[in-house]
Amino acid sequence: MGRSYDRTPADPRPVSIQPGFVRTATGSCLYEQGETRVICTASVSDRVPRWLEGKKSGWVTAEYAMLPASTGERKQRDSARGRPDGRSTEIQRLIGRALRGVVDLTALPDRSVYVDCDVLQADGGTRCAAITGGYVALRLATQSLLAVGKLERDPLSGSVAAISCGVVDGDLLCDLDYSEDSSAEVDANIVMTGDGGLVEVQATAERTPVSRASLDELLGLAEPAIAGLREAQAEACDAPLPG
Repeated sequence: MGRSYDRTPADPRPVSIQPGFVRTATGSCLYEQGETRVICTASVSDRVPRWLEGKKSGWVTAEYAMLPASTGERKQRDSARGRPDGRSTEIQRLIGRALRGVVDLTALPDRSVYVDCDVLQADGGTRCAAITGGYVALRLATQSLLAVGKLERDPLSGSVAAISCGVVDGDLLCDLDYSEDSSAEVDANIVMTGDGGLVEVQATAERTPVSRASLDELLGLAEPAIAGLREAQAEACDAPLPG
């Protein structure tokens, strides 16, 4: 059985980024990777969490949610249950950590940036798509603040993006779609900075423990794919915004 989009094992799915997708947000984009689609917005508040008050520091955090029809079978909203599910909480913490890995919080004094990632359609790799698109929204927001003189210096020290890799039927594959992810023996989410630094590696062996050699091979698959995502991010951040 071939891969979606006639891909080789090392190929990621096609990526499309529409910057400025939500005009009322300080920074935003519609991020599409294959059939996975995520709206990412960055909103700025002139307040910080209480534990940061008076410390001349800012804060960057994230929230993540899957819209009810994102998986085909309707998913109940977290608000209807009265609490976020454990998966959403884990993912939004991952997104926040990934983004803060390239932010100098002291360059955002007394400001918070909230990056919201809402999955419109899920076909695997939603947390990685949220990180990659969330960075674009954050970058556009900081560019906007710099342009109007609300920041003295750029708080971003680099870029960050993420990709999933895994082992399916013994084959090492980059950027798993849902059909591959659901049958993977090993599933890894790899978050890297633009200069090749690892921010986080989440690797789970479903049936067969992953060897050190296989993990190195998965990282080797991820690195060029993330380099391609970095180029797409840069192009989106440099593109003129709609309207």
